[in-house]
Amino acid sequence: MKVLVIGGSGLIGAQVVAQLAELGHEAVPASPRSGVNAVTGEGLAQAVAGVHTVVDVANSPSWADDDVLEFFTTSTRNLLAAERAAGVGNHVALSIVGADRAAESGYLRAKVAQEKLIVESGAPYTIVRATQFFEFVDGIADSLADGDTIRAPHGAFQPIAAADVATAVTRAAAADPLNRVINIAGPDRQGMDDFIRTRFAATGDNRNVVTDTDARYYGAVLDDRTIVPVDGEELTVYPTSFSDWLAAHATR
Repeated sequence: MKVLVIGGSGLIGAQVVAQLAELGHEAVPASPRSGVNAVTGEGLAQAVAGVHTVVDVANSPSWADDDVLEFFTTSTRNLLAAERAAGVGNHVALSIVGADRAAESGYLRAKVAQEKLIVESGAPYTIVRATQFFEFVDGIADSLADGDTIRAPHGAFQPIAAADVATAVTRAAAADPLNRVINIAGPDRQGMDDFIRTRFAATGDNRNVVTDTDARYYGAVLDDRTIVPVDGEELTVYPTSFSDWLAAHATR
C-alpha cells in the first residue's frame, strides 16, 4: 500500500514513515522541502497519484491565532480536494485530545476547524487525537516562564511519548478508516505543574515551579477535564511511562 505522509520529515512524520516501511508499505514523506506544499497546493496532485492513504501530521510554522487557523483549514481543504480527485481511500489526521474543550486557545480552535472539515468532507477518515508529547514538556515550561519562575497550572495533564503517537498513527494508516475520532494518551496523569517539576528534577533545571491557577496553556484555562481524555471518549492508553521516558532522555 502506498501512503503519503504530509509532514513526513517531522518528529511524528519521520517515525510514521519508518514504521510503515517496516510493515512493508510504500511510505512517501512529503513537505514543502520536497516540493509538496499543502497550503499553496504545489505538487499535491502529483503527490497523491496512486496513493491509498494520506497521513497528515504537518504543523503550522506560526502559532499566531490567524496564522494557525489559515494553515490548518487551507491545507486540509487542499488535501481533501486532491485526495477526492485521485480516489484516495483513507485520510488520517493527527489532532489533540480535548481540543473542543479549550476554545480559549487559538491553536486548539484551529485543530477543531481542521477536524470539522474532515468529518464534513465525506471522505473516509480516522482522526487520532493525542495528548501532549513528553518531548514538549520543556517547551511548555518555557512558555510559562516569568523570569526564573515557571508559573504553571495544576490542570490535569496526561502526556504521551512521541514514539507511541507515531505507532498509533501508523496503525490508523495501515487499517481501514474508522470514520470517527479516537483518543490516545500516556499512562500517567497528574497536574501539569507536577510534570514540569519532575522533568526539572531529572534534568537539573533549577528554575522554581509555582502553581498558578491563573496560568494558561497557550491561552486555555485548564481543569481536570480540559486536555485529558474523559469518560465516553474512545481511548487507548499507550505504555511508555514518563519515568521510563525520562530515564532515556533526561540528559538530551
